[in-house]
Amino acid sequence: MKLSCTSWSFPACTLDEAAGIARALGVGALDVGIDYRAALDRRALLETPAEVAHQVRALGLSIPCFYYRFGDSLSQRNIAAPKNHQQNLVDFGAVMAFCQAAEIPTVFILPGIVNPGQSTAQAIDQAARALGDFLPLAEKAGVTLTIEAHVQSCFESPALVLELLNQVPGLRLTLDYSHFICLGYRQEEIDPLAPFAAHVHLRQARPGVLQAKFDQGTINFPALFSTLRAVGYDGWLALENVHQAYMNTLYDDVLTETVRLRDLARAYL
Repeated sequence: MKLSCTSWSFPACTLDEAAGIARALGVGALDVGIDYRAALDRRALLETPAEVAHQVRALGLSIPCFYYRFGDSLSQRNIAAPKNHQQNLVDFGAVMAFCQAAEIPTVFILPGIVNPGQSTAQAIDQAARALGDFLPLAEKAGVTLTIEAHVQSCFESPALVLELLNQVPGLRLTLDYSHFICLGYRQEEIDPLAPFAAHVHLRQARPGVLQAKFDQGTINFPALFSTLRAVGYDGWLALENVHQAYMNTLYDDVLTETVRLRDLARAYL
């Protein structure tokens, strides 16, 4: 298992600066996305994916994963709304061209929310249909398609995520225990998702708190690493402490928390 940083952890930094922080921390890999000052230009990526891929390759770091969101918020252009599907499918094709040109092996997208007028079952069904259409495009590009089940999505329980994975064979997870821990699930209830992980996010959390300080959370990281080893996971672990309004994750020293988690991961890996 190897460590990466995430570009959206440092919202005031440019992409080059975020890459520099990763280098300074001795991590040597950076997940990239479309948020904050380090964001890749969405319009440019969709129109000229090869040019944006060149920009990313010029960072000189491994880029394990690309976080793509179809809209500017959790709700906008989310994949559980049928009206969004055709344009999302077109955009996803460009995203795959970008990932292929940039040699990024994994992409993660969000699984959608329950939209106005929908039942949860309808949202889940539409998300599964959309992901089923995205998957062949990812496979053709040689990119692993993952979703991150997150707080406020239509997949807030491990059981619902397993249901989705059964509906969409070949779909994988960017697995983040913090979203489930925040919602009150025990770590052992999340562990059955580990065999489906193609990418993993790390940060501390506790019930009711999506991001907790290193020594104020309940995630047992040594046990988490052991679970990943037991299922044969040998991919990337992204250090994902953030500074953003979502779920009130504004009050931590991101750099200090990242270093503390890095040191723990190194000690156990």
